[in-house]
Amino acid sequence: MKGFTANFDFTYQDEDGTSDRQSGDLSVKGNQYRLKLPDQEIFNNGKTVWTFIQTPSYKEVTINDVSQMEGELTPSNIYNLYNSGFGYKLLAEKQFQGKTAQVVELIAEKKNAPFQKVRLMIDKTSHDLLGWEMFDGQGGMFSYIFKNLKAQPTLSDAYFSFDPKKYPGIEIIDLR
Repeated sequence: MKGFTANFDFTYQDEDGTSDRQSGDLSVKGNQYRLKLPDQEIFNNGKTVWTFIQTPSYKEVTINDVSQMEGELTPSNIYNLYNSGFGYKLLAEKQFQGKTAQVVELIAEKKNAPFQKVRLMIDKTSHDLLGWEMFDGQGGMFSYIFKNLKAQPTLSDAYFSFDPKKYPGIEIIDLR
């Protein structure tokens, strides 16, 4: 899949069972993505990453080169994660969001990887990614469940770049 848009639910659960849930929107086109969460939006145009934080009293954008983010799990590399740094195996089929999903487990090859294990839920019929679970090796689990997935959307490259001119008074932290 070269790109998609989706709404998603994101849940973090720590080893004590305490959890936090948020919803957001995601757009992916090749190695570019735009991730919208409450109070935060991440733009990645394949070269630069802008992390925009906005609250009622505060606006800030942090700018990094994509190369500074290497090795991180991102919405644009989730489909290719198995190619480098992870071993993988097909676990089983299970019902997930009312569909039959194949569960693919990715295991980190390095002990110090940010995520030791990732489970992908893939629709058996359409092969669409329905969601994934990431385990941080310290008892925490990050879960993403997609809703309204649309494959191959038409999105301009400009959609994945942040324009600070649209946000007067914003604090810019350029770490490039």
